[in-house]
Amino acid sequence: MNDVLITGSSRGIGRETAIYLAENGYDIVLHCSKNAERLEELKSEIAKKGVNVRTLAFDVSNREEAKKVLLEDIKTHGIYYGIVLNAGIAKDNPFPAMEDNEWDNVINTNLNGFYNVIRPLILPMIQVKKGRIIVMSSISGQCGNKGQVNYSASKAGLIGAMKALSQETAKRKITVNCIAPGLIETEMTENIPEEAVKAVPMKRMGTAKEVASLVNYLLSKDAGYITGQVIAVNGGMYL
Repeated sequence: MNDVLITGSSRGIGRETAIYLAENGYDIVLHCSKNAERLEELKSEIAKKGVNVRTLAFDVSNREEAKKVLLEDIKTHGIYYGIVLNAGIAKDNPFPAMEDNEWDNVINTNLNGFYNVIRPLILPMIQVKKGRIIVMSSISGQCGNKGQVNYSASKAGLIGAMKALSQETAKRKITVNCIAPGLIETEMTENIPEEAVKAVPMKRMGTAKEVASLVNYLLSKDAGYITGQVIAVNGGMYL
């Protein structure tokens, strides 16, 4: 059992994580809700690395759809060894101007997506008494960020959910941890102002590969005693 499911793996951190894990011998289960063409291109790239790879398509905010697709997949292929919960969206707006749909869409995708993906899979993982769950939070979930009340709330909620779940699964040899990236070079950060980068002690944005390498470590046997933790990848930003 070597499969790792990576939600939101068509671009950014998810894409780099899929490539990095494939290079380290994991079989990869790619996921997206859109960008199917981009995901197929990534599938072909990963297949050349000599590992098994397949794709799943569903909306993480749609509970019934997520459950149906995931249960059908594990019925055929078995339960995943690792789950990297990476799918997420941002809809920034100052709180007084925030629209209802901007709040609901971010919470439903980022936070409810945790429940919708993990809930159908947790009992099968418990039954095999082995597994790794890695949740992608954010520095915004640790210290907040103006214009991101919705995003910060969702990412902070993931930290709380992770900590509680890690206590429930520890005796079953299932670890649950959060990674909290800071400013990472992805499509989501293309318009970050230079002043924000200068505020980072290392004076640069991080790379998706630097996050992916931490995912790889947390999946390893060497990380078997690490659970319930939030590990920041933020270039030394003060929280």
